[in-house]
Amino acid sequence: MIRIRFCRRGGEIVGFRVKGHAGFAESGQDIVCASVTSAVQMAANGLTECAGLPADLSVHEGDISLRCEGGGEGAKLLFESLYLQLSLLAQDYPKNIVITDTEV
Repeated sequence: MIRIRFCRRGGEIVGFRVKGHAGFAESGQDIVCASVTSAVQMAANGLTECAGLPADLSVHEGDISLRCEGGGEGAKLLFESLYLQLSLLAQDYPKNIVITDTEV
């Protein structure tokens, strides 16, 4: 199962952690893992490479976390877009994706 935790400060997303594997299909064939990975990479690259925002990024096999505070409207838009995309995937694949929110 993929576990996704969004970190919020004052209700606004300031980071996330995505951990695990969906287990929907065999490795290399898992459309749920591929969808989550693609969305997370797009958001991380959008924040760090396109918007040039400073972020604490950690990537390990099956585990990625990113924290970006004070990123303004650009970060807010990317974080909220990621949240929406992953929430829609979680609705379609509730046995494979769980999302939680934590106030930090």
